Amino acid sequence: MTTALPHWEETPADLPAAIREIKAALRERIAASGRTVEEVFAVVEARVQAAVDDIAAARHRGESVWPVIEFADIAAGTVTDAQRDLLRRRGCLVVRGHFDRDQALRWDGEIVDYVTGNRFFESYRGPGDDFFGSVGSKPEIYPIYWSPPQMQARQSERMATVQAFLNGLWKHESDGVRWFDPQRDSLYPDRIRRRPEGADSAGLGTHLDPGTLDLWMTRAYQQAFRHLFDGSVERYDPWDAAHRTAGPQYPGSTMCSAFRTFQGWTALSDMDHDQGVLHTVPVPEAMAYLMLRPLLPDVPDDDMCGVTVNQVFPAGHKWHAPLLAALTGIPDVRAGDSVWWHCDMIHSVAPVEDQQGWGNVMYIPAAPWCPRNERYAESVRQAFLTGESPSDFPAEHYERDWPDRFQAADLNAIGRRGLGLD
Repeated sequence: MTTALPHWEETPADLPAAIREIKAALRERIAASGRTVEEVFAVVEARVQAAVDDIAAARHRGESVWPVIEFADIAAGTVTDAQRDLLRRRGCLVVRGHFDRDQALRWDGEIVDYVTGNRFFESYRGPGDDFFGSVGSKPEIYPIYWSPPQMQARQSERMATVQAFLNGLWKHESDGVRWFDPQRDSLYPDRIRRRPEGADSAGLGTHLDPGTLDLWMTRAYQQAFRHLFDGSVERYDPWDAAHRTAGPQYPGSTMCSAFRTFQGWTALSDMDHDQGVLHTVPVPEAMAYLMLRPLLPDVPDDDMCGVTVNQVFPAGHKWHAPLLAALTGIPDVRAGDSVWWHCDMIHSVAPVEDQQGWGNVMYIPAAPWCPRNERYAESVRQAFLTGESPSDFPAEHYERDWPDRFQAADLNAIGRRGLGLD
């Protein structure tokens, strides 16, 4: 019988000791399967390298690495098997024409009217998030959540259609458990980015957002990544949601309380591919590499390749160089297009000097209804009703007294279900 792994449902008081303990236990678990850490890692390394080589070959052929699908095909159910296969291999997507371009541009203008009319810039106190504060704009990330354009987009039929399509790429039922409802999303409120023409931005380094030490140390995630440590690494599936939708995440300044199948944003301006845009390592299997890499003998016993609490999960050349060879930016996008990437995916934002054109987006993910998201929806409802910042974000609360923020009476059926009101 396999010995249970140690687990901590809250951040351990002695992090170095806990890291040494969990690494020893994971190595022992792998050894009990009759394989070594090196043998298991070699399986993952070969799988990931094949994907990196496929991306390099696509570049050599002059093909777009990022899949691009028309919204009309998603809505009509005419996405081809070949398109789905490429999307699952790459784990990222641009949806062309998700919203009408004129609608997206109107939303952009309405957001400007919303913040200026409520004297946001006169009251802005600087970035409340150290990570996003590093981009160097004044501001680039607006801590605004409840504007009419954001809520209209979140509760729109067109958004629900794309979210259901993306959720459907995941295995959401197994062992008699339905881990999430692919047809119903929670309204996970996030912020706005507005980067003006001529801006200089430092960008954001390569990182991940699904969690930090909790990915190794909580019972739910130990189950979610079980195949990496129990001798059945070949069965690891980055699209299997089993156990991900119930587990906690360690509290921290960069946490996400919700389970997201995809992170995403909707473009509110046209953006060229070389103007400080999103890049990803479009290899969903890379998460297995990241999870196993700390167990190799060249990593100190109290180090998880730099992963710790209260910071994003780093991905860098010291420990993950083969993965970063696949880092690829989005193609040109137009206002109304949306951009999506698998929740485990390494991503970054490129720096830019003297940006040509605006770079404006509103962040809206795919976060299907599940126990974890239902719990978070309770705090989201309260923040929505009071105009406060959601609990995953710095407590800045700019919108509390803004009279023209989106109101409960404006919710449609999708919005009410997404907030858990129906």
